[in-house]
Amino acid sequence: MSLVAGVDSSTQSCKIVIRDADSGELVRTGRAPHPNGTEVHPDRWWEALRKAVDDAGGLHDVAALSVGGQQHGMIALDASGEVVREALLWNDTRSAQAATDLIGELGEQEWADAIGSVPVASLTVSKLRWLRDAEPENAARTHAVALPHDWLTWKLAGGKGFDGLVTDRSDASGTGYWSPASEGYRHDLLERGLGHSALLPRVLGAHEQAGTGSGELFGGLLGPGAGDNAAAALALALGPGDVAVSIGTSGVVSAIADAPTADGSGLVTGFADATGRYLPLACTLNAARVLDWAAQLLGVDHRGLAELALQAPSGADGLVLVPYFEGERTPNRPRSTAALHGMRLSNTTPAHIARAAVEALLCSLADGIDALRAAGVPVQRAFLIGGAAQSAAVQQLAPGILGLDVLVPTPGEYVADGAARQAAWVLSGRDAQPEWSASGEPRVLPVRELTPQVREQYAQVRELTAER
Repeated sequence: MSLVAGVDSSTQSCKIVIRDADSGELVRTGRAPHPNGTEVHPDRWWEALRKAVDDAGGLHDVAALSVGGQQHGMIALDASGEVVREALLWNDTRSAQAATDLIGELGEQEWADAIGSVPVASLTVSKLRWLRDAEPENAARTHAVALPHDWLTWKLAGGKGFDGLVTDRSDASGTGYWSPASEGYRHDLLERGLGHSALLPRVLGAHEQAGTGSGELFGGLLGPGAGDNAAAALALALGPGDVAVSIGTSGVVSAIADAPTADGSGLVTGFADATGRYLPLACTLNAARVLDWAAQLLGVDHRGLAELALQAPSGADGLVLVPYFEGERTPNRPRSTAALHGMRLSNTTPAHIARAAVEALLCSLADGIDALRAAGVPVQRAFLIGGAAQSAAVQQLAPGILGLDVLVPTPGEYVADGAARQAAWVLSGRDAQPEWSASGEPRVLPVRELTPQVREQYAQVRELTAER
């Protein structure tokens, strides 16, 4: 039996799964936490990976490994390969003005045509522009730019020299200087962000070998890795018409498409996937933390929050939460704040507040699905994944608010599972993907009641939070 490993180096933690390469059977797992904050030294990710590997019983019997990671994080390296400054994570919004400046220089549609996306604070190119303007000495020292999963793969291979610095098309497509349409870097856009040229990771094919481990932690084959959303799509074996609705730290609505998108409105980012297709997606900054906030406010756990939400009527008797606690990316309102609207004595009970929180979360994600449709992406059914997807209230209300067939796969570490599936693909040496899917047979959620009125009242209130 050959074993493969998949790593998920996410915002909050590092997870690793070890599976049988032929059947996909789960053998063992491990995990370790990441530090909080929106800027983190990459060494902390390496330390967490080592701890997760130890927790999983080591990699001595693993033949191939791939890394899935949080997208966009800016890792600036000097000429000797040392980290210039702490990495800015995707959810660090200090680069919001930099994104606005970049759009002002080229225009929204020109950016969309060039890279499939319009710059927002999350994209690496915006963070590089921030670095250029706010820390010019660090920008000048930057010799190479990598993303979290690129850097971890490089470290696994020994982290010596830049010849082994590689990435994949899914993560490259979230930088703001790689074009899914032409499948190549736009160095002119990199220079527009950073202020000068820099070395970039070589972009590998979907199942191309990224080299071998150095032996310090792992000595087998390395896969190209993937961005977290692309890795999750690979784990679920999604096809055209399928949409993954992921409710984690961020909320992500991503779809598999046969052609690239170029949405000048900026609502849909036109990324690539991990198989050779494309992964248009809409991302929100506020997802599971909306439920965290409501649970903390009401003094209940998440199970208690779901029970409360299901006690209140659809629409929470007019109580509407606009959940832009950390600003927002879709729509692009990085300086917005959250607000409760329509409060009366009769509808500010714990049950109503809980209901409003769950409905706000789902309405925000439904807006993302609408944006995909408007960009010409086929949408037929939704796969509900992520930690908050296990909420009984989320599952009961999702079909009615999303207006789609909703499926819930077997709970799992989808990003790590997708990375493991990619590792099996690399190990096989074949063009065809492995036949196994890590998610098992999904459960179809019943449509209890279609509730378009919930989305209508949310849409009316949402615009009241526009930035002043």
